Amino acid sequence: MAIGTKQLAPSELDTFEDQRLVEELRKAKEELFNLRFQSATGQLESHGRIRAVKRDIARLYTVIRERELGIRATPAPVEATTKAKKSKAKKTDAVDDAAKEEAE
Repeated sequence: MAIGTKQLAPSELDTFEDQRLVEELRKAKEELFNLRFQSATGQLESHGRIRAVKRDIARLYTVIRERELGIRATPAPVEATTKAKKSKAKKTDAVDDAAKEEAE
């Protein structure tokens, strides 16, 4: 994912897990460092890119902080719900089997 794009809109960030937000923040900081280095050496072509990356960093920090305060909900892990349904189905099958045995 490219940093400084519309892909880091707040609605998109709502779907990210906490670990991925931290990873995106690390990438954005690394890109900002590289852009500043290019600017200092006169190699930077797009100065607006620095502004976009700074805004992405601020956006990421905001989402992380809102989750800490409980303002913004953390997305539910997809894998855990799938495993829970499977284990629940196994328990239901076991209960059905036990009921059949008692009936016989």
